[in-house]
Order: sequence, then C-alpha cells, then structure tokens
Amino acid sequence: MMFTDSAIEAEAERLLGSLMHVECDPKGRKWNLDTCREIAPLTLEINQLKKEKNAVILTHSYVEPEIVYGVGDFKGDSYFLSLKAQESRADIILFAGVVFMAETAKILSPEATVIVPDRGSGCSLADSITGADVRLMKSLYPDAAVVCYINSTAEVKAECDVCVTSGNVYDIVASLPQQRIVFVPDRLMADNIRNELRQRGVNKEIISSDGTCMVHEEFDVEQIKQARAQFPGLKVVSHPECTEEVAQASDFVGSTGAMMKYVKATPAPYFLMLTECGLVGRLEVEDPEKSFIGGCRLCPYMKLNSLEKIRDALRAPRPGQIVTLDENLRQSAARCIDRMFELTP
Repeated sequence: MMFTDSAIEAEAERLLGSLMHVECDPKGRKWNLDTCREIAPLTLEINQLKKEKNAVILTHSYVEPEIVYGVGDFKGDSYFLSLKAQESRADIILFAGVVFMAETAKILSPEATVIVPDRGSGCSLADSITGADVRLMKSLYPDAAVVCYINSTAEVKAECDVCVTSGNVYDIVASLPQQRIVFVPDRLMADNIRNELRQRGVNKEIISSDGTCMVHEEFDVEQIKQARAQFPGLKVVSHPECTEEVAQASDFVGSTGAMMKYVKATPAPYFLMLTECGLVGRLEVEDPEKSFIGGCRLCPYMKLNSLEKIRDALRAPRPGQIVTLDENLRQSAARCIDRMFELTP
C-alpha cells in the first residue's frame, strides 16, 4: 500500500504522542518523530488491513510498544484479553502475544480465524507440561480438583476442571470444595498460593507440577535489598510467578493488570517492577510522571512479535500462523475456561 506524505506525517505524530514516553524500550530506541516516521507506513497498512478484513488485534502488555500503541485494539493481561476474545465479533483475531494466548482466543471464538504472528512464540510455562502429564497427575490424586494457570496449552486446559489467572487464582482456589488441589504448570505460583491461602486461614493442600516462568524466576531478594538501599521510598512490585521469597519482600504482588492499577494509584518516588519490561513501557506511557528504576527482564518469546510479522500475517497468513484445534478438545478446554468466568468474583 502507498500512503501520502501527509498521511505518514499525521500517523508519525499520533505514534509520537504515546511512544515519546517510552524509556524502557527493548531495542534501546529513543522515540522521536524520525523513528515514528519509519514505522508509520507499517502501522497505517496494518490498520487499513484490519478494516478491510474485519480483523481485531489483541496485544499483551509484554509485546513491543509500537505494537501496543500503534496497531493494538485491546491491550492488557491474559484475563482481560480472554474476555475480549470471547466478546469479539471479528472475522479475524490476531493475537500479538504467545501461542497459548492465541489458542485461548480460538477456544472462546471458534468461528473466527485466529492468527499468531510467529508460531515460535512459545512459553516456558505452557511448554513445561502436556495433557498426558496432567492425566498422570489426575490418576495419582483422584480426589483433587485440577486447576490450570491460563499460561497453559489448550491440550492441558482440556484436562483440567478450572482455569485461573494470576488475578483470580486465590479466590477461585479458595472457593473450590476439594481440600486437595493439583495446580499446573507453575511451581512458584503454587508456592505463593499456599502462602496467601494460609494467611487467609484457608486450608488447602497444593500439589504442583514443576514449570516456571523464565522471566519471573530470575528475580531475587538481593536485587530488592540493593534497590531499597539505593532508592529510599522505593516500592517493589512483583508478579506471583516470582519466587515466594521475592513475593514476601515486595510491597505489592499481583497480576499484570493489578500491578498497573497499584502503580497508578500509589504515590512513591520510585518503583522497581519485577516483571517483563513491556509492562514498564506501558506504565511510562500511561503514567509518565512515575519513575522506574532498572530491574525488569525481557521475554524472548513475546519479543518475536513485530509489526512486519503482523502485517504479513494479515495480508496472507501461512498455514502455521493459523490456530486450529480439534473440536472435542476445544469444547473441553472451553468448559475449563467457562468455569473460570463463573467463579471469578
């Protein structure tokens, strides 16, 4: 597609309105009018393709800022984007995130064509366990409720009783009648569930598989100690995929969406965000008065998304970019997710 110089200039100025605030850029870019002009033809084409093809783009907070603010229709965490997928009436859903998220969109919107820009965008949690692994755990603990974190494949969801996110996990697990819970795939989140429920006076036996998030497992307490010593008044914000030691040393622990709300509502001179750097970029745009110190980490899978891949997938998706699911498996996985919606307060 060809665009006039005036259209490109107007798009560059629109992009700059958001991107100028991003300091935590994965590629070390300083967003100015020149860098925005470079991507403006891409964002213009993608947004035009969306109109022509009745497509919607769901963007996870961890992808590059030019995707979130350039072409994303909805931006947020897994739970929010799951709701948007369920509500969608688009013919095409392109999920700028990772594959398990695109699978979730297909589960909830089976009539739509669901596209993932890069089929290699996996997840260390989702890839750590299979449906067969879950069936084995079910045979070992037949009296347990089987709960899966949303960071799991459709195959795993199809074997589980209820899906949870980092935002609703404590309330849902506490509400289940079973005393024994098999929780997959995140071992570190399972530790944090035990601790939180114990503090609430809820007695549950949590049995977990051994998956971890390659981003969040790397944070440690020493990093927090050093940051607090260097930045008085610092608030430390972490995700429940971190270790229990990191969670206990933090000022706030919550989902991606909850972390954003906490930072926006909390007056503090500095924030240390122990999560993926994309969230820091969003906060820099949406709350530019706040100050963030280093500490976040990059997810290599999320960063496989790019404007070029999104454009190409919308133009003519390759077979591997289109998410397909066996219908029986999809229905079983949908029951697991629907149960989450039913139990979410």
